[in-house]
Amino acid sequence: MEKLTDKFIWKSLKEGDLNAFSVLFESYYPQLHSYGLKISNNVALTEDTLQDFFIYIYEHRENLSDLETIAPYLFTSYKRFLLRVMKKNQKLKHTDFSTETFVDIQFTAEELMTNQETERFKNKNISNLLNKLPKRQKEAIYLKYYSGLKAKEISEIMGINYQSVVNTLHKAIKSLKEEISIIKLFN
Repeated sequence: MEKLTDKFIWKSLKEGDLNAFSVLFESYYPQLHSYGLKISNNVALTEDTLQDFFIYIYEHRENLSDLETIAPYLFTSYKRFLLRVMKKNQKLKHTDFSTETFVDIQFTAEELMTNQETERFKNKNISNLLNKLPKRQKEAIYLKYYSGLKAKEISEIMGINYQSVVNTLHKAIKSLKEEISIIKLFN
């Protein structure tokens, strides 16, 4: 059986196909869960809001726009959904979400780990370097390298144009390379 296209899955979901909903849920839940944890830093809140988000999508499926690719829509919508819930729960005080579009994602050494001790040391340093990046660069790096999204999809999620995503990723990688070069000089 060939892989179902995003367009077909979305169209079927809009028509009320529970199998399409199941495919959507199983395909995107892990990525959205990981992204939600980065935003909320709260497992229970992330899981609750993610389930509510998928229920909301199914209940409002008839009002959804047609899509060619699903990931940008889901990431953007879930981010907004989660931030609204967090604001409502008073978790984020004095935050104006209309101007604060970038979340402060924190990387952990565990996300970068392998079995070897030297790799763990390197990964801890890399996670420290990643966490020093500006919010916008961290979010772009996370979406590109940890969620496997393309620059076009990232531009939709972050609400910036394609070239800005490319430039942001380039600046982040350049900054990381410079920091790594400095560390190598002192080791």
